[in-house]
Amino acid sequence: MQNHNHHAAQPATSTAQGDPSEPGDPVVVPGRPWHAEVVELLQQAAALCIEHGVDVDSYMNGAWSAYVETRPGMRDQLEEAQLIAQLDELRKLGRLSQA
Repeated sequence: MQNHNHHAAQPATSTAQGDPSEPGDPVVVPGRPWHAEVVELLQQAAALCIEHGVDVDSYMNGAWSAYVETRPGMRDQLEEAQLIAQLDELRKLGRLSQA
């Protein structure tokens, strides 16, 4: 279900040109917890997606893909786990014999 009545928080940004209408790098605050920066970056990404009409499913797929691609070997690990689950299901249904 999509919620069209929400407004993304506008994260603090700075730009090289000083134009506040252009997205820039997030402001780094020394001593700030890493998860606060993650929240801010996700808010920025969500705001940009909303601004450009990207639907929530595409946003979530893009975020998931970026996360998986950043972790070496994770995509292969997930694909292997999915294959094993599919083979187990076929065995339960009697469509594949035990090896």
